[in-house]
Amino acid sequence: MASPSSSSTVGRGAGSKPKSPKLLEVLNALEEEESSHSREEIFIAPPDNASGDFTDEDSGDEDGPRGSHLPGSVLHASVVPEDSDTEEEEDGLQRQLAVKRQKAAVEPQRVWTKRDIRPDFGPWTASDPHMEDLKSQELSPVGLFELFFDEGTINFIVSETNRYAWQKNVNLGLTAQELKCVLGILILSGYISYPRRRMFWETSPDSHHHLVADAIRRDRFELIFSYLHFADNTELDESDRFAKVRPLIVRMNCNFQKHAPLEEFYSFGESMCEYFGHRGSKQLSAGKPMRLGYKIWCGTTSRGYLVWFEPSQGTLFTKSHRGLDLGGSMVVKFVDALQERGCLPYHIFFDKVFTSVKLMSILRKKGVKATGTVREYRTERCPLKDPKELKKMKRGSFDYKVDESEEIIVCRWHDSSVVNICSNAVGIEPVGLTSHHSGAAKTRTQVHQPSLVKLYQEKVGGISRMDQNIAKYKVKIRGMKWYSSFIGYVIDAALNNAWQLHTICSHDAQVDLLAFRRYVACVYLESNADTSSQGRRSRRLETESRFDMIGHWIVHQDKRTRCALCHSQTNTRCEKCQKGVHAKCFREYHIR
Repeated sequence: MASPSSSSTVGRGAGSKPKSPKLLEVLNALEEEESSHSREEIFIAPPDNASGDFTDEDSGDEDGPRGSHLPGSVLHASVVPEDSDTEEEEDGLQRQLAVKRQKAAVEPQRVWTKRDIRPDFGPWTASDPHMEDLKSQELSPVGLFELFFDEGTINFIVSETNRYAWQKNVNLGLTAQELKCVLGILILSGYISYPRRRMFWETSPDSHHHLVADAIRRDRFELIFSYLHFADNTELDESDRFAKVRPLIVRMNCNFQKHAPLEEFYSFGESMCEYFGHRGSKQLSAGKPMRLGYKIWCGTTSRGYLVWFEPSQGTLFTKSHRGLDLGGSMVVKFVDALQERGCLPYHIFFDKVFTSVKLMSILRKKGVKATGTVREYRTERCPLKDPKELKKMKRGSFDYKVDESEEIIVCRWHDSSVVNICSNAVGIEPVGLTSHHSGAAKTRTQVHQPSLVKLYQEKVGGISRMDQNIAKYKVKIRGMKWYSSFIGYVIDAALNNAWQLHTICSHDAQVDLLAFRRYVACVYLESNADTSSQGRRSRRLETESRFDMIGHWIVHQDKRTRCALCHSQTNTRCEKCQKGVHAKCFREYHIR
């Protein structure tokens, strides 16, 4: 892992110092090594000081290039190894290594035995009354989305945005209604995007979007979006590089966990938030839909519901947990968040970035099951067959050992390559069969597969499913602030979670993710449009949306109003049209 820096050196050797490679050179080298299975990351640290107005701004263009088309100033930034920032940091690292060596000398050696694991975890018997309550409420897509962007969160953003504008001597006067219009436009930009966002309001027939133009004026949107804020600049924690968005992270994590499905199996891993500006905690990560951006530690259900997340700040700004590395410490934080709902025998799956025998031991003491692939140097000298020897054996061959004292198993399995996998809860038996394609013979063969490998492959994909859903229709509009793309990521994650709840709770026909996002965007833009300055436009908008047969949902209302069709009293209404209508009149009203 490496980080762009203003420094022109890579090492501190005597004599002349070599120049740092440029980001473009590093990217080219990675492209040439695409066939390699090694993982390379580029880490760019965010601003050192979380306070100060300069950290609100980003020198990148709002409508600048996206994807792999990075600006030259980014491509030609110097890159240095992460562990060579300053002499003080190097000295601190040396002291940490010395402490680790002392601890290693004191810790007793593990005794490994050739037998299967005998776990002592109880069965999963927990029920989920909260999910049953959500099912009974039959919430619409907007209602599900507002479980996360609830009234408290909306009012908080409105308050902080108005405070920030007032600190800049601007009387913004933002309301919750206007903020929902802004959110609606951001959501809509995920499936309808223009090279320049101002094209939404242009009068040209090839670009004008009346739903956006009728909801809020262009200059008003630009003004609100430029002052959008999530923390009080006078009360920022300078040790937190994401202090500008920390209150939003806390609120979202609270809401995500509150409404998360209570399940046994969870995935933990890394997600990427796309970002191409000049500041921020950026990384280039292989195998992700968005390769360059912020790295986010994420814990999800096996289906891809985001339960907990935390943006990565690097090792210098994150306190490790009892001798674990950064990745292992994040797993423990996620487990602590899960156990706030009860100390249940959760089962966490993660990859070799996080797994170690020490982490398995800590999770076992917390009453949590865990399974993950593991690097050989983290197996604490488990005496398994040499990988070269195992490769000479037929596919499906494996070797395994169990730690006698803590019932932790390490298995080495030969598939297309040799894989090490570690668990504190699942063993070898029963050994199953799995079908694999043989490239040379062009046939499918049956190979043996240990039980822990089978379960790992079935349950580890939660992070990938979430990444896939977010990447499909992610928010395209970004601002000048370095954290604006992170806000888009939070909105996309909330929509993904709301859709996941919809697939669980819906008794009728389920809608796909695109239709779900379209419904939320249309309702937010139509229901919160500024009708005071629309004139005849509002009548046209109402007429067009009433008969479009898209996203109309009947919901309960506390105050009785007259039905728009039969004119008698009703306590139900169309959420999109914002008109009172009986259930029996609902279909006829939208086709007449």
